[in-house]
Amino acid sequence: MQTIRRSVPTSLALVALLLAACGTPPPAPVKPAPVPPPAKQPDIVMPPPVGPVAIPAPTPVPPPVPPMTPVSFESLPGWQQDDLRQAWPAWLASCRALAKKPQWSAPCSASATVDAGDSAAIRRYFETYFVPNQMRTPDGADTGLITGYYEPMLRGSRKRGGAFQTPLYRVPDDLITVDLASAYPSLKNMRLRGRLVGKTVVPYSTRAEIERAPLNGKELLWVDDPVEAFFLEVQGSGRVQIAETGETVRIAFADQNGHPYKVIGRWLVEQGELPANGVSAQSIKAWIAANPARRQELLNVNPSYIFFREERLPDPGVGPKGALGVPLSPERSVAVDPSIVPLGAPLFLSTTHPADGAAIQRLMMAQDTGGAIRGPVRADFFFGFGGNAAEYAGRMKQQGLVWVFLPK
Repeated sequence: MQTIRRSVPTSLALVALLLAACGTPPPAPVKPAPVPPPAKQPDIVMPPPVGPVAIPAPTPVPPPVPPMTPVSFESLPGWQQDDLRQAWPAWLASCRALAKKPQWSAPCSASATVDAGDSAAIRRYFETYFVPNQMRTPDGADTGLITGYYEPMLRGSRKRGGAFQTPLYRVPDDLITVDLASAYPSLKNMRLRGRLVGKTVVPYSTRAEIERAPLNGKELLWVDDPVEAFFLEVQGSGRVQIAETGETVRIAFADQNGHPYKVIGRWLVEQGELPANGVSAQSIKAWIAANPARRQELLNVNPSYIFFREERLPDPGVGPKGALGVPLSPERSVAVDPSIVPLGAPLFLSTTHPADGAAIQRLMMAQDTGGAIRGPVRADFFFGFGGNAAEYAGRMKQQGLVWVFLPK
């Protein structure tokens, strides 16, 4: 600190200081505040020396189970009890499509020597020429879903009018199909469908888009029930009785718009409209009848759309042609996933009947396909034509086992 001295003489300043010192006692000494002892530090425990850290080995992921496992005929439940005479015509129909393929030529040639009226001889034939293979899913499950389908009957007209307001379409001229297997053999049985916009292939119209913009000029027939027309697409083929003449014609699958098939019953379950264990063709139709304003909303959930062609029906007792190109046999033909099961192959099915739960254990023929039929343990059971067939197919949602027969 600076001291200011210039305006005060030194002697006077000294006197003043002495007088001040005589009148004021000296201040008491200030004791410093006690300093607390330092807090005791916690003992430091040194960790033990760190060695190599053991990292647990990852749990190995088991490889997927092969879809087919060879087994013996003795392991097939009901094999000895099945009347194979009922399956024999269906097998001969398969052979008409398979005989020229090297793997199938020997068993198909030998079928000409078998007595079609002798079930035991037919059984020896299959045991001689084939090996049953049990089907399993990639995770090893041997049980899968078995559904049903049938050939429906609709009422129709060749002209629009009155009750006949719902069209069944021919294949549109602008629908193009690309067989991917020609360029990519691994994509066998897969096709790309679409239409050209300039030089670009774009997806073809969905069900909802076709509903908004009808395919004018491509109407094959007009029917009186849009719901039955939808279920005709689900079945893939059917019959239509023509109002003008009374004749009945067959309406067969011709092509598809390329969009994946989606199950409308599953959507109703997801929306809380139906219980998961209560979905059937019958319950879906009942829901539509109770909710007519939402009918098209529900149908549009499935973007897939089927186009048809008309065929003559010379013999009402003969079933429609399946994907193999041969007529389907009621209760002896099934639809399968052709990427896994060879079309035309015999297979043995063990499931239950939707009406009474009775066992169904019988030889079938893989003669058809379907948009919802995917996976190794999956089959769609063809019930045939008529009221009972429609009733059973609509309720068929059983569990079952499948064995595919392959030539030795």
